[in-house]
Amino acid sequence: KIAESYTIEIGPKGPEWKESPQPFSCSIEDPTKQTKFKGIKTYISYRVTPSHTGQPVYRRYKHFDWLYNRLLHKFTVISVPHLPEKQATGRFEEDFIEKRKRRLILWMNHMTSHPVLSQYEGFEHFLMCADDKQWKLGKRRAEKDEMVGAHFMLTFQIPSEHQDLQDVEERVDSFKSFAKKMDDSVMQLTHVASEMVRKHLGEFRKEFQRMGSSFASLSQAFMLDPPHSSEALNNAISHTGRTYEN
Repeated sequence: KIAESYTIEIGPKGPEWKESPQPFSCSIEDPTKQTKFKGIKTYISYRVTPSHTGQPVYRRYKHFDWLYNRLLHKFTVISVPHLPEKQATGRFEEDFIEKRKRRLILWMNHMTSHPVLSQYEGFEHFLMCADDKQWKLGKRRAEKDEMVGAHFMLTFQIPSEHQDLQDVEERVDSFKSFAKKMDDSVMQLTHVASEMVRKHLGEFRKEFQRMGSSFASLSQAFMLDPPHSSEALNNAISHTGRTYEN
């Protein structure tokens, strides 16, 4: 018998996951620098507090990374957003720590609001286990989970209503087309955006500086005719030039 199950319902727009019977949220606060092995290893821990228990646990980035990989391994049919990227240097700088915390909060908000991911036993273990020994046991149990990949579909509770085969096939074909088009479009957008960033750091930057220099030159020209120049207009042109240059 399969202990876990996830229910699919027929909603107004078609099949959808049944909402979690116990919705909750989770806060991530107080990033703190800690050490172990007599100071040899240094890391940042976060206070993670789920709303339905109110009991905080403390997690490192590597714990989030472990959970993320478990989710990818188990839920192959569900999109799991990336964690904030790792960084080799500057890991303990205040700006980096704050930025990572904000991104972890966004990631956690997605997890807790998802009707399936939020009910995953490994996720509950991540949120609630405060004992080191129990943490390791639960971690091993999650890593030995057999309901992963295609086997995950055995946990589905599907609608009992009769489904028209042709309608189902059309929906599947339509979704396949959408998924491929979206994947291709996102890859294209990522490529174009990366190129745009590169150009803004190089080619475009020089062009902006040329534009700024031209505005500055125009402002200087007006200053050569004080009786007929407008100080407000001159200041505006000069400010525009500095904006382009910077």
